[in-house]
Amino acid sequence: MKLARIAGNVVATIKHPVYDQARLLLAEPVTTAGKVSGNAFILVDTVQAGPGDVVIYVDEGNSARTVLKDMQAPVRAVAVGIVDAIDRDKA
Repeated sequence: MKLARIAGNVVATIKHPVYDQARLLLAEPVTTAGKVSGNAFILVDTVQAGPGDVVIYVDEGNSARTVLKDMQAPVRAVAVGIVDAIDRDKA
């Protein structure tokens, strides 16, 4: 699992039927310190995250499909939790 900050919503009028009832979000991967660590990507929201939230996400097709309970879904990244706090070891 990885961390990402939600940058906004993604609206697509034409999309695969699997996404008809799904909420899509634009996310930026971040470190535990909150610094952006890669390129933005789209993920499926299963936790009602919003802009500015830091989420835990899975970035692997089989795991994402398992979360969605659809082993045929063309999906890769899915938010699976909203982070309340990160307690980092200062050592």
